Amino acid sequence: MKFTQPKLPYAQDALEPVISSRTIEYHYGKHEKAYIDTLNKLIEGTDYENMALEDIILKSDGKLFNQASQAWNHIFYFFQFNPDGYREPSGTLRSQIEKQFGTLDEFKKQVEEAGVAVFGSGYVWVAKDENGELYIQQAKNAENPMTQGLKPILTFDVWEHAYYLDYQNLRASYLHKLWDILDWSIIEMRYEN
Repeated sequence: MKFTQPKLPYAQDALEPVISSRTIEYHYGKHEKAYIDTLNKLIEGTDYENMALEDIILKSDGKLFNQASQAWNHIFYFFQFNPDGYREPSGTLRSQIEKQFGTLDEFKKQVEEAGVAVFGSGYVWVAKDENGELYIQQAKNAENPMTQGLKPILTFDVWEHAYYLDYQNLRASYLHKLWDILDWSIIEMRYEN
């Protein structure tokens, strides 16, 4: 198999009570594994077989795009959390947030509102352009800002399987609690690189 599912950098129960062990088991353990397994089957014997995952996302469409993008999106989502991480941004990223949104709290509010307003399944993304400007974007299904020439730095998954076991239909509560486990040092590194 070309692509393999990376092991999470924390224990399955490490994000509780924000994200339960049971949600990790199903969301990362089963949903993400299925995306990777299907992706590997779809690329076998094709021109995509030796491409990087990001290149597959940029050059494919339909079912292949969905599987590749979902595989990438989930890794990006789960690997931004850390139960012991930095809880506030600093440096250049903090300055950019304050320049564009006034305060960190206003930025968080706008991210949460965008996530709540996604109709159906998808993501709320924070991405940057080549000048470091930040964009809060709503995305349906497997959409990713890479396809628009932007660099993703943060995402909150708003597919129901991301939160339903822990929050039922309370998407807003789920989004608000994610800040408690977000590791801003990871987001800063994504912004700077």
